[in-house]
Amino acid sequence: MSVPPSEPRSAPENDPVRVDDLVRSFGSVQACAGMTWHAPAREITAILGPNGAGKTTAIECAVGLQRPDGGTVRVLGSDPWLSPPDHRARVGVMLQLGGLPNGSKPLILLHNLARFYADPADVTALAARLGIDRFAGTTVRRLSGGQKQRVALAAALVGRPEVVFLDEPTAGLDPHGRLEVYELLRELQQEGTTIIVTTHSFEEAGALADHLVVISEGKTAAQGSPAELVGDATLESVYFDLTRRVRS
Repeated sequence: MSVPPSEPRSAPENDPVRVDDLVRSFGSVQACAGMTWHAPAREITAILGPNGAGKTTAIECAVGLQRPDGGTVRVLGSDPWLSPPDHRARVGVMLQLGGLPNGSKPLILLHNLARFYADPADVTALAARLGIDRFAGTTVRRLSGGQKQRVALAAALVGRPEVVFLDEPTAGLDPHGRLEVYELLRELQQEGTTIIVTTHSFEEAGALADHLVVISEGKTAAQGSPAELVGDATLESVYFDLTRRVRS
């Protein structure tokens, strides 16, 4: 069984993340072509889409790293491109490339980051939860890919953000590590954090998502709860049906 794409619609005004008719181009390449989606408050939104669909570009617009060419993006009621420091302190970000300084050691880095926030997380407890204490004396440049992911995730969470954007947060982690991250994110969601995760993993989206967004060719193919979007089908079959329709 497949489901038809839902018609993109403006997000409710009280949703902490709202993307409406987002357009972002790089020369002749249109990464976001009128993309519309939202992330409901205190839920985990999983964004799925093939490589080049526009997921990362949309996230970078949402965190103020890129300026949209058209449409609107609002996070916690503010335009991320123009947002002041107090807004940025309420938003956590984990990008694909991490941006971690290679010469730093994980715990020192996290303690330094914590000083930028008025009410940071307990760095020691967060590091222990993610297993960072096991390689705390190793510089970032010598960490494995999975270890860097753990540090980058901790860096996104250390400020106790109200909204957190996680771009492929479990890439490079072993199965045990992925389950640990899923458990942590569910706990944060239950505490009231709004979480947006981009992923290529149907398993990950199925394990985490309260709200699903499927993106293809820079557009929103469909969005809704897993029950609304998938029904009695499988997420994989619905995903391929939706993305194929947008491409055709």
